[in-house]
Amino acid sequence: MHLFVDNLTNVDFSFLDPQRGLLGETWLANVELDGALDEQGMVCDFGVVKKTLRHWLDDELDHRLAVPVRSPNLVISEDADYISLSWSYGLPGERAETLTCRAPRQAIALVDTDLITPESTAQWCISQLMPQFPSSLQRLNLSFGLETIEGSAYQYSHGLKKHAGNCQRIAHGHRSRIEIWENGQRSEAMEADWAERWRDIYIGSEADVVGSDDRHLGFAYRAEQGDFDLNMPRGNCYLIDSDTTVELLAMHIAQTLKAEHPNSDIDVRAYEGIGKGAQIKA
Repeated sequence: MHLFVDNLTNVDFSFLDPQRGLLGETWLANVELDGALDEQGMVCDFGVVKKTLRHWLDDELDHRLAVPVRSPNLVISEDADYISLSWSYGLPGERAETLTCRAPRQAIALVDTDLITPESTAQWCISQLMPQFPSSLQRLNLSFGLETIEGSAYQYSHGLKKHAGNCQRIAHGHRSRIEIWENGQRSEAMEADWAERWRDIYIGSEADVVGSDDRHLGFAYRAEQGDFDLNMPRGNCYLIDSDTTVELLAMHIAQTLKAEHPNSDIDVRAYEGIGKGAQIKA
């Protein structure tokens, strides 16, 4: 018997890419199960399926930095409850860039693969999840997909040091749509411009900068879960003079556009992942 749950949940996280560096991402999760019927006439209770998978994905992937532990681009070490890593990346034939991160173990997902993709990550998840289901379950299939976004979108990573939950982790992120109106008319040009400004970007707070040179910016802070450090190439960073909640990001976009177009009415609808965000007018 075949069982399925479409759009079970979505996960917001960041991962390390060998060409583009640190990428924010949002994936939709779908699940399929095959097995014999039990005494209730079920392969597995939908409530158990949803609770088990959602709980595991929330704990082990959502709001973490996913690291491909078999990649040759990675140098990694563990010290007590902390993980330190160095990641080299770049396009072939171009100068390689390097980022470093030190964070509590709970902020990092060590994925047993050489390349983070929806398929490789799903296989890693399945290997971890299968023992949590009844032995009568013959097959578990998990797949990840992207939200369909017809207009512009950006992928950003950030950390919210004041957040009481997992958003405090310094390198988690989102794939988000952006909608902008100028004088009541949808502006695809403005949307495309912000998608380009925030393409593969780390959005950092100026208050969290602890070091800089010609090529890199260093960020660090202490939060409830521990100490976080991140060193990024300047070209992959965007600084704002506030925290980086979606409310403040929407405000930053609106205020920047208002300064650039003082005679226009600006309306910004900025998303944080799928189906949530903030809207502001300037």
